[in-house]
Amino acid sequence: MGYKIRFSYLLKPRAIVLLAGFVFVILAIAYVSGFLLGKNNLYLPFETDRYIPSFSQVQKFSQWEAETDSPLPTLITRVIKIEKGDNLMGVLIRADVQRTEAHSAIQSLKKVYDPRRNLNVGDKLQITLYPKKNNLQKNNAVKYFLSSLKIAISYDLLIEVKLNEKGKYEVTKKKPNLQKKIIVKSGKVNSSLFVDGNRIGIPQRVLAELIRIYSFDIDFQRDIWQGDNFELMYEQFLGENGDIVHEGDIQYAKMTLRKTEIPLYKYTTNKGNTDYFNKKGKSVRKTLMRTPIDGARLSSRFGKRKHPILGYNRMHAGVDFAAPTGTPIYAAGNGTIIKIGRNGGYGKYIRIRHNGTYQTAYAHLSKYSRGMRNGKRVKQGQVIGYVGSTGVSTGPHLHYEVLRNGKKINPRSVKIPSGENLKGTELNNFINLRKKIDSTFHLLSKIS
Repeated sequence: MGYKIRFSYLLKPRAIVLLAGFVFVILAIAYVSGFLLGKNNLYLPFETDRYIPSFSQVQKFSQWEAETDSPLPTLITRVIKIEKGDNLMGVLIRADVQRTEAHSAIQSLKKVYDPRRNLNVGDKLQITLYPKKNNLQKNNAVKYFLSSLKIAISYDLLIEVKLNEKGKYEVTKKKPNLQKKIIVKSGKVNSSLFVDGNRIGIPQRVLAELIRIYSFDIDFQRDIWQGDNFELMYEQFLGENGDIVHEGDIQYAKMTLRKTEIPLYKYTTNKGNTDYFNKKGKSVRKTLMRTPIDGARLSSRFGKRKHPILGYNRMHAGVDFAAPTGTPIYAAGNGTIIKIGRNGGYGKYIRIRHNGTYQTAYAHLSKYSRGMRNGKRVKQGQVIGYVGSTGVSTGPHLHYEVLRNGKKINPRSVKIPSGENLKGTELNNFINLRKKIDSTFHLLSKIS
C-alpha cells in the first residue's frame, strides 16, 4: 500500500518551510562547492584586468606596423590564469620572457613568496613586458624584457616583482587603497533563509558565513520556521572606482526563532583568536561540529544494521551523510591529521586527533584537499576533502566517526564540550565592543 500526501498538508506553513528548506540545501551545496573549490572569482587588485593575445606567436616589427599602423607599444600587459600542470617558470617562458630574467624574478619573489607551494590552479598573474628594437632575435622577432610581475595573494595583498633602475629585480608587498563600508540587513523568513536573504540583497558569501557560524546550534533544515526573523551587520570593501571588491566578515548577527533571540558578535581576543560569542561572552564554537558537512541528508544512523553490500547484520560505528560527489567535508574541530590514505573498505580516509580524548574519522572520500598529509594541523571548519564513494560503498556519501579514548561512539548523541568563555578583562572588553556594535546597528538601521 502506497502513501497519499494530502494537498491541504502541503499548504501548511510547516510543510512550506520544509519544502523550501530542501530547495535551500540543494542551492547551498551548489554554491558552497563552487565557492570553496573555485578561486577564479577572487577580485584581483591589478591596475588592469584586460587580456591580450598570446605571446606564443612572435611578431616581427614589420608585421606589427603593417597590421596596427602604429609603432611597437612601449609596454605590453597581460593577465594570465594558472592552469593545471603550470609552474611559474613555464608560464613566464611561454609569455616570451627570457629564461635568465624569469629565473632572476623568481629568485627575488622567493624572499616573500614560494610559488612552488603557494601558486594554485585558478590564480592569476599580471605580467608587464617591454620590447626593444635594438635587441631583436633572428628573423627580426621581438625580444621581450620582463618589467614587472604581480601576484594577487588576496583581495587586500599584492606582491610585485619589478625591475629597478639598476636593472635588478626587487620585490614589494602592496595593499590596495580600499574603503570599508558597514552594511546592515534585516528580514523575515517566508520560504528559506537563503532565498529571503538573497531577496533583500545579502551576498551568497555572507549567507554561507551566516549559516556556518550558526551551524553549531541550529539545524537549518528543521529549526527554521516561516515567520522567523534575522538581522546582521557585515563589512564591505570598495575599490577606488567604487566597485565592490570584497564582502568582509559578519560583525553581528541575530536569529529570532519562534521569539527566541540568538545574537552573535565577532570578537578577537588578546591572544589574536577571532570567534563569535553570545551576549554573555560564550563562544558558539564547540570542540567538535555535530555535522562536518553542509546540507547533507542523514542516510544511516549509528548502531547495528544489515550491511547494504555484505548482506548480514553488523555494527555501523558511525553515521552516514548522503551528498553529491564533490561536496566539501570540514574538519569537525581543531587538530592534527594522524592517518590519511586508502584504508580498506573505508576507501579514501582521514583521521584527525583533536586532543587526548577525541578523534574523528572521515571515509569514502573522492579526493583530499590540497596540502592534506600526516601531521598536518587543521582548523575547525577547514575543508579537508570531498564526498565520494571509494571503498565498500553503494553511492556517494560521507561516513563520519567520533572516537572517545579510542572507542567509537554515536556522533549524534555525544555531549560536545563548549568553546571558550570570556572572563575578567577580556569579558569587559567584549561587553564594551558588544555595546558599540548594538549602537552602530540601530543607528544604521534607521538610516537605511
